[in-house]
Amino acid sequence: MTSNSLDNEMPVSPARVSTASMVGTIMEWYDFFLYGFTAALVFGQLFFPAYSSVAGTLASFGTLAVGFVARPLGGVLFGHFGDRIGRKTMLITTLTMMGASTFAIGLLPTYEVIGVWAPILLTTCRFMQGIALGGEWGGAVLMAVEYSPPGRRGFFGSVVQIGATLGLAIATAVLFSASYFLTKEQFMSWGWRVPFLLSIVMLLSGLYIRMKVTETPAFRKAQAAGKIAKFPVVEVLRDHPGVVVYTAFVYLGAITVPFYTVWVFLTYYATSVLKLDRSMVLLGVVVVNLVLTFVILAAGALSDRIGKRPIFLTGFVILTAIAFPFFTIADLGEIKWIWLAMLLMAGPLWAMWGVMPAYFTELFPEQLRYTGISLGSQAATIIGGLVPLFSTAVLPKYGTWPISALLVASEVMALIGLVALSRRKAALDSECGVVA
Repeated sequence: MTSNSLDNEMPVSPARVSTASMVGTIMEWYDFFLYGFTAALVFGQLFFPAYSSVAGTLASFGTLAVGFVARPLGGVLFGHFGDRIGRKTMLITTLTMMGASTFAIGLLPTYEVIGVWAPILLTTCRFMQGIALGGEWGGAVLMAVEYSPPGRRGFFGSVVQIGATLGLAIATAVLFSASYFLTKEQFMSWGWRVPFLLSIVMLLSGLYIRMKVTETPAFRKAQAAGKIAKFPVVEVLRDHPGVVVYTAFVYLGAITVPFYTVWVFLTYYATSVLKLDRSMVLLGVVVVNLVLTFVILAAGALSDRIGKRPIFLTGFVILTAIAFPFFTIADLGEIKWIWLAMLLMAGPLWAMWGVMPAYFTELFPEQLRYTGISLGSQAATIIGGLVPLFSTAVLPKYGTWPISALLVASEVMALIGLVALSRRKAALDSECGVVA
């Protein structure tokens, strides 16, 4: 990068860098969540009409899972180049890939028009979304945390994380508006396409902002010291295999399983099984996520005072305690109880989400961070992506108890991962150092 281009870049204060990462992340999560909601609401009928209603939904959730299978591949791909040539370039690439894939979904012809090519093209777009998001999260949190002062890493890392709640809320708000103001026939015919096509606006604005930030000090330090790894994924798996596995355990219980239980499967369950008003369910998703955005920031700030481990422990305990009451509350069959169920599960989920960037970043040396945190987090998403598929499959015969049992099992695995990482923390700090 030339000195002239550097002169035109955004000042490199932690707040500005965190905000830039967050703005791009809003668009990334908007795109990824939008697919999940639309898969639950309409894709089964439009792209898999040859099946029964339940089978069509299962097939639709199957394409949702494809994105999660792709995410570890994206983590390896962009983690490799993020540790080799820098965080900034990878973030611009992932944002462009995600935006293009999402816009393309909005233009896809349905099964009625082109037959079997419709689900094939849909699955391809979803796969590209997964590749992009697999490389997005690690780079975005590194940009924020590696620019942060030592005592504020939890807070500035959490700023990036509110891109998830805002992206989710915006995606749902657009779907809610289309669902509320259009007839069912209009929504199924063309209204569902509008949120996908609107993503082009966020893509252009996100690219503009991200292109104005500089590379992180930690990566520049690694470059200057000649510590750039030739094959980061090989070194991570050779030198830090346990850390990768345990971070996957933590991510699984803290984020993926509870997230896709409450935000994707519950949307399907409330609208298709309990027959509640779709617009009001979507409105609940918007309201709850906007309210809980402040929980993410508060948890990040609190972690700078009391540490990350107590927040994770509290979150795991709460999620375990509400795993079975969650569906008992939802089965009361009124919108207010669905909203309450959302709030109870999403509260601890988003609190742990807020402290995750700083916690994960400090587990790996700077020359391997992008690859390390991407591998651990994205490996966990494979199981997370199967949650709606599993839940929809077991529901007709067994009811909701296997879904709650899966949630409890994921929390136990997360606790094992947290304890293992805590026991190794002193050695990790000595070996990896803290965030530069």
